[in-house]
Amino acid sequence: MNNFMNFLNNKFAPKAQLVGNNEWVMTLKNSVLEALPFILVGSVVNLLDIPGNFWKWWPDFSPILNFTFGLLSIFIAFLIPFNFMEYKKLNKQRIISGLTSMALFLMLINPKFTSSGSTASFNFNEFGAGGMFVAIIVAIFVSLIMEAFGKFSFFSEDSVLPDFVTSWFDSMLPIGLIIVVGWLLVDISNFDMYNIIESVFAPLAKGANTIYGFTFLLFIDCFIYSMGISGWVLTPITQPIMLSGIAANALAVTAGYPATHIFTSEVIYSGWAWIGGVGCTMPLVLMMLFMAKSQRLKALGKACIVPSVFNINEPVVFGTIVWNPYLMIPLWINGIVLPIITWVGLKAGLAAIPKALMQMWYIPFPFSTWLVSPSVGALILMAIIFVIAWVIWFPFFRIYDGRVVKEESIKH
Repeated sequence: MNNFMNFLNNKFAPKAQLVGNNEWVMTLKNSVLEALPFILVGSVVNLLDIPGNFWKWWPDFSPILNFTFGLLSIFIAFLIPFNFMEYKKLNKQRIISGLTSMALFLMLINPKFTSSGSTASFNFNEFGAGGMFVAIIVAIFVSLIMEAFGKFSFFSEDSVLPDFVTSWFDSMLPIGLIIVVGWLLVDISNFDMYNIIESVFAPLAKGANTIYGFTFLLFIDCFIYSMGISGWVLTPITQPIMLSGIAANALAVTAGYPATHIFTSEVIYSGWAWIGGVGCTMPLVLMMLFMAKSQRLKALGKACIVPSVFNINEPVVFGTIVWNPYLMIPLWINGIVLPIITWVGLKAGLAAIPKALMQMWYIPFPFSTWLVSPSVGALILMAIIFVIAWVIWFPFFRIYDGRVVKEESIKH
């Protein structure tokens, strides 16, 4: 263990710091962190909505969620170019870059116009986490174009025109170029980026009920999540497979056969794999709460513990893991190791494969585990997964906590 910690301190940490200081990593990470208050509000609303599943008189808080976390992609589309221009010291282009990125993003999610062209309808899901792929690609493209035109001007330095007037005219060319690109893609070529991204992931679903497909899909979930892209973007692909899997299990048991489908929501979100949310982040939150020496991580642990109990981990993921190489890597490792353990444990008969629909993912572990597979073996498997996840998170957490403590001491 000492050798491994020395490796992390002396070899891994300097390289992770180098990656973390990359201009694009810094831009993406800071952009997500600036949207964190909206993510936290969305997490609270998720908790407030839970009683509505049991009491019909409970008010519907979803509009609050829709206009906070539900607009995350729009926020990111604006913030990435804004922050990148600031990083490049092109402050005059900050706001115009963010606004141009929002315009292109709205074009590329393909609104449906009426025949008169006066009314447009959008798929609201694409404004939130579902549109993050599109938002990030759009924002990076706009950032590069705006940077390329950053030092360009139609006017000489000794022009008598006010600065804000020259800035207007100088911004017209890159704005026009960007919007024309969007027009060519959407209106001329009928390009649908959202559906293309879905089609890229669609083949992954075919092998979902093998150990390789199961592990790979869960790893992809962790991989894109570590970059600030919620796994919700894969829902159109994965949800039908999960629902058909649990339905097949129910039919098999009714006919006297054992349940065999493991790629189900009941296994992943309620039974074993993702304790505290995607990537099994509950151990990390507990470390931050009880073991962190950094004041920032300890405070974040206090803020994240209640949502994590109900398997809502956006606050901890967006607050500490996204674009943070110190914690992205253990999340990826969990995305490989924990699905394999889950698969092997269920196939070995340590716990029964769930056979009934149970979509209440917000029920805390281990109660949810008992509901989907009521046996001591199921609880033992869950405990094994928790302990292994703890072991995976711990050394990386220690290194990162030490780095944050150093940063805090420098500031003070």
